[in-house]
Amino acid sequence: MASTRAYLDHASTSPLRPAALDAMRPYLESHFGDPGRLHAEGRTTRVALEAAREQVAEFFGARAREVVFTSSGTEAVNTAVAGAIARAPGHVVTTAVEHSCARDAVARAATDVTVVGVDRLGRFDTARVVGAVRSDTTLVSIQLANHEVGTLQPAAEVCATLRSLDRRVLVHVDACAAAGYAGIDFATLGADLCSVTAHKFGGPLGAGALLIRRGLRVPPFIVGGAQERARRGGAENVPAWIGFGAACADVDLSSETVKQRSLVDRAAAAVGAVPEIERFGDGSLPNILCLGVGGVEAEPILLALDQHGVAVHSGSACSSETLEPSPVLAAMGVAADRSLRVSVGWSSTAADVDRFIEVFPGIVERLRGLRGL
Repeated sequence: MASTRAYLDHASTSPLRPAALDAMRPYLESHFGDPGRLHAEGRTTRVALEAAREQVAEFFGARAREVVFTSSGTEAVNTAVAGAIARAPGHVVTTAVEHSCARDAVARAATDVTVVGVDRLGRFDTARVVGAVRSDTTLVSIQLANHEVGTLQPAAEVCATLRSLDRRVLVHVDACAAAGYAGIDFATLGADLCSVTAHKFGGPLGAGALLIRRGLRVPPFIVGGAQERARRGGAENVPAWIGFGAACADVDLSSETVKQRSLVDRAAAAVGAVPEIERFGDGSLPNILCLGVGGVEAEPILLALDQHGVAVHSGSACSSETLEPSPVLAAMGVAADRSLRVSVGWSSTAADVDRFIEVFPGIVERLRGLRGL
């Protein structure tokens, strides 16, 4: 076991940025007032919460009033899908590589769904998505970047094409995997709804947001209160949402993505020398390297890497604790049970990647040897 562990699973969740922790601390220790109250304690909290909303809005190219805070990206996706379909029930178009929260939300809320396939890189085609839209289609739900293989999707092109054809259909874009790793401008994107989350790029767990185009009203997913301008019921998670804003303000996207790209390229070049290794996806997100390992399943590699102090993830479904084959990789037509996802983030170092490079080839060689390969 290495004395210092190498954490390479930022696409699952990333360590909290010090700036986010510093911003959160007063609202964990002393500033506890309900932001919906008129007393001094409540007003203090309200001012801080709205400042955080401004920070999130600026980072994602939205207006502050378009930002609805949620408990997670998953809640934001569910709110978008359920709200859009409740507003106007009908046919839904989505793709075969969406995150499980989007797939499950669509399956729960809609009875008539068209699922558009993808190519071997995990990318969907704009013409196929637009071509699946019918006169009774009320929602198109697509991702901005794939969470397993890092492929950026033509989401903005889908939005622009639908608008040019005057198709009166709501478009939801799941941007959770791209947040903090690719530039996101809600106004330019052209979507009606956009889901984002904090914890994958150094914000706190328990913080997400749904961006809702100005003038659009969708029914709240969580009811029981007038919080978030009556768009989400329930007490505000003030510390987490303030930390979300601070994390957004702390990101230096240009310099961080250059560093991340360099680290991923370093890892890709090294493992490329190992026989029967295939890279999945097009590598357009700077922080994700998804590998197919011939002859060995993911689980023993994950366990061996963990024993050597390296944390990575399998390309298997996010919600699975049994490493079931990934629907995303299956849709791509690649080996869905023999993949590893290596992902870096704001705190990753060359030493982290070097540790992975040092132990990975030997682990694969030993496991293949045990199988007589």
